[in-house]
Order: sequence, then structure tokens, then C-alpha cells
Amino acid sequence: MQRMAEGAFYRTDELEAVVARMARDAHRLVEDPAGLVVVGILRRGAPLADRLCAHLRALWRVDRIARLDLDIKRYADDLTLLFPETRLRERESGEQSDVVGRTVLLVDDVLYEGHSMLRAVEWLATRRPAAIRTAVLVDRACARLPIRADVVGITLEVAPLQIVDAHVPPYEPEFELHILRREAGDVQGS
Repeated sequence: MQRMAEGAFYRTDELEAVVARMARDAHRLVEDPAGLVVVGILRRGAPLADRLCAHLRALWRVDRIARLDLDIKRYADDLTLLFPETRLRERESGEQSDVVGRTVLLVDDVLYEGHSMLRAVEWLATRRPAAIRTAVLVDRACARLPIRADVVGITLEVAPLQIVDAHVPPYEPEFELHILRREAGDVQGS
């Protein structure tokens, strides 16, 4: 696949400010940190969830917020279809992962069509949480499924052939957002 970078839209300092604002927005949605579980969608949603947790711990002045990660696969980073159905696997982060009666804050990097987020919400709903809230660093404002983000860092409306590429440590060295362009012949059904 030929991909051409169209530049870094946001750099580390700008994105850190975005994540801090997202944490303030999430803080207003959740009353009790003891009743909160922050769930990251792997890959890049997990380190974003860690960043949000750090800000939330500071806002609430608490030492701990429960964390859980979910491994969800449908598309590769370049948006080529990997699996016809969205696959999900729970990955505990060593902390309490029981969500029964608790508020879940589900975190991902980019909300595109909504497949990953919807699959995660469906799975979490079977575990009887008190509420499920969603947070994304970037909302492309083109979800095809009945899903939306409660907390949005940035809304970017880009052309269908463009990819919003979130660079999130530890997967990339710098915390940045890039816009990449796919070639028309590379587009697969999504």
C-alpha cells in the first residue's frame, strides 16, 4: 500500500493538552473514582487510557483507578480488513477488572466506523456495569454504526482516502497525530 504522509497535525505538547481536557470532561461525567474502571482498546487505546488515568488520579487526588484492556481486531492500522467480524479478547492489566455496578470509561485512539467501539460496548454491557462512557482521542465524525463518544479530544473530518494515524508511545517514539493518504486502488470494503 502506498501511503503518503500529509504532515503531523498535532504534536506531543498539543496532544498532552488535549488529553488533559479529555480528563476534565471525563471527571465531570463520573462522580466516584472508586466506582470507575477505565478500559483501553488495544493497541493505542490502552496507553491513552493510562494517560487519562494519570490525569484523573490527579484531579481526584487518588492513588488508584481500576484498569482493564480489551484486544479488539477487525482492521489493520492502514484500515485493510483483517477479519470479517470484529474479534475481542479481554486482557487484564493486573488490577481489579470487575465492572459489575461500576462506571466504565472505554478509551480508544480513533473512532472511525465504530466497529471496535460497538463490539467493546456490547461485551461490556453483558458484564452489568452501572454505565458505559466512551472516550476517543480523535472522532472522524463518520461512524456508520450506532455509537458515539461521550468524551472527544479532537474531531477531524477527513476524506475517505485519508487515514488518521495516532502515534502513541510505547508503539511510536512520539505522541503525534498524522494524516496519511491511501491510494484509490488500495481501498478495500470496510
